[in-house]
Amino acid sequence: MFARAAEPFSIESFLAEEQSKDLLRFTTAGSVDDGKSTLIGRLLYDSKAVYEDQIRAVKRASAGELDLALFTDGLRAEREQGITIDVAYRYFATARRKFIIADTPGHEEYTRNMATGASTADLAIILIDARHGVQPQSRRHAFIAALLGIPNIVVAVNKMDLVDYSHAVFLAIEREFRPLHPRAWFVPISAREGDNVVRPSRRMPWFQGPALLEYLETVPLASTGELSGPGFFRFPVQRAIRTNHGFRGYAGQIAAGLVRPGDEVTALPSGRRARVKSIETFDGRLNEAAAPMSVTLTLDRELDISRGDLLTAGDPPQVARSFAARAVWMHADPLTPAKPYLLKHTCQTVSATVSAVRSLEGDTADRLALNDLGVLAIETSRPLYFDPYGRNRATGSAILIDPHTNATIAALMLVGAEGVGQAVPPADRRMTGKTACPTPVTLLERASRFGHGPAAIALRGSAARKLERLLFDRGANVAVLTHWDDAARVLVESAGLLALVTGHSHALPSPGALPADDDAAAAKALAFLLETGIL
Repeated sequence: MFARAAEPFSIESFLAEEQSKDLLRFTTAGSVDDGKSTLIGRLLYDSKAVYEDQIRAVKRASAGELDLALFTDGLRAEREQGITIDVAYRYFATARRKFIIADTPGHEEYTRNMATGASTADLAIILIDARHGVQPQSRRHAFIAALLGIPNIVVAVNKMDLVDYSHAVFLAIEREFRPLHPRAWFVPISAREGDNVVRPSRRMPWFQGPALLEYLETVPLASTGELSGPGFFRFPVQRAIRTNHGFRGYAGQIAAGLVRPGDEVTALPSGRRARVKSIETFDGRLNEAAAPMSVTLTLDRELDISRGDLLTAGDPPQVARSFAARAVWMHADPLTPAKPYLLKHTCQTVSATVSAVRSLEGDTADRLALNDLGVLAIETSRPLYFDPYGRNRATGSAILIDPHTNATIAALMLVGAEGVGQAVPPADRRMTGKTACPTPVTLLERASRFGHGPAAIALRGSAARKLERLLFDRGANVAVLTHWDDAARVLVESAGLLALVTGHSHALPSPGALPADDDAAAAKALAFLLETGIL
C-alpha cells in the first residue's frame, strides 16, 4: 500500500488557524532579581519561539552559559546593569494559544513601567525568589495587579534549584502570600534549569500541578469585570465622517458589548436616540460587531455627534464632573492639588484639577510623588461618561497630562462619582503624618491583603449583618458600625476597614432602596460595592 501524500502547505489555512486561536496577554512582576527576564527567556527558548540568529546573538553576548534574560533585556543599560528598566513585549504562540508577554521592571523606581505593562494584561505572573521569600516589592506588585483588575494571578516560586527543591520552602511562601490573593495559583519553578516552566520537573515529584506553560495554555480567559453581551454597548466616537455623497458615519473602537443594525443607541451628551443603520468597515458591511473592533456606524437619523461623544445602550454610564480615581503617579514632579491639568478619557480631553488626595501607601495625605499610588478626587471642566474601572477598562481608565509639556503624569482608574470616600476617606486637614493612628502596617499592605481600601457605606442593620457575613467569607476586613463620626472615620482609615454603617450616615455612599428580604438586600449591596469599585 502506498502512504497517503501529505496535503500541500496552504498559507491561507495556516493564517486562518492562527487567527482562530485566542490571545492571552500576561505580564511578569515581582521584586528585583527574582528572575522575570530569565523566566520569559526560558519560555521562549524551550517553546522554540526564538530564531537562530537571536540565539547566536545572545550566545555572543552571554558570559559563559546562555543568558536567557538577554532575550528580553534589550537596552544597553539593562545589559550593563543586569536589570530590566523598560517594558519589553514579546509575542509567541503554541498549538493551543497565542501570547503577548510584558516583561516589567522589579525596581521600585520603575513602578510606573510595571503599571504600564500590566494595564492590558489578562494574567500576571508574580515571581518570588525561593531564597528570600515574599519581599515588599512583591506585595506592591501584587497590589498593583489587583488595582488594575487583572483577573488571573500566578505566583511562581523561582530558583527552587537553590533551595534543593524544598517542598517546605514552597509551602511557607504559599502560606505567606495566599492572604494577598486567595485565588492565586502557585507553581514551583527554576527558570534557569527549566523545571516546571515548559515541561514538568522530575526533581519536584511532590508538585502535582501542570507546568507553567500548560497552565498558560489552558487557563480560562476570565472576565475582567467588563460588561458585554446583547443590550449593552459603549462606543466612544473618535471621528465623525461626512462625505460629498451624503454619507455620515461615526468611527471609533467599540469599548464594550456588541452592536447590530437596528439596535437603538443613545448619544451622550445630547441624550437623543437613534437606531444603527449599518456597520461599515474597510472590508465591507457587517451584521454584527463587538469589542474591541474598530468600525464606522451610520444611524437612521441625523444627530449632532462629534469627537469625544459616547454612543451607549443598556445600563447607562455614570455622568459626573466630580469623581474619585485610583492613580499611579508617573512623573518626577509631584502632584500639586488645584494645579490645572488635562485629563484624557476615551476620545476626549478636558481640563481637570485635583481637589483631594489620599495615598495608598501611608505617605503624606496631600502629595503623590513618582511611582506613588493614591486615590484622587478630580473635578473636570465638563462631565465625563464612564463606567467604574472594575466593570470596564476602556471607559473606566484615563490619564492626566501636563498641559505645558504634554507629558503623561498619572494613570487613572475611575472609581465612581461619589468622591474619594468610596475608595479612601477624604484627606482631613487636621490629620498629619502617615495616618491618624501611626502604625508600621501601611495602607498598601492592608489593601493588598484584604483586596480593598478603607471605605464606608450606609445600610440598614439587618441587611448589614447579612452583608458582613458575605464580605467576611470573601476575605474582606469588614465590620458593622452603629454610628459615623470623626472617631469612626479615623478608625476605618487606620485599620483599612470596610465599614457598614447602620446609624445616622446620610453623607456616606449608599446602595439606595433595598428589597425587604435581607438576603436580597445584602446581594444588592454587594453588587453595589463591586460596581463602584470599592471591592
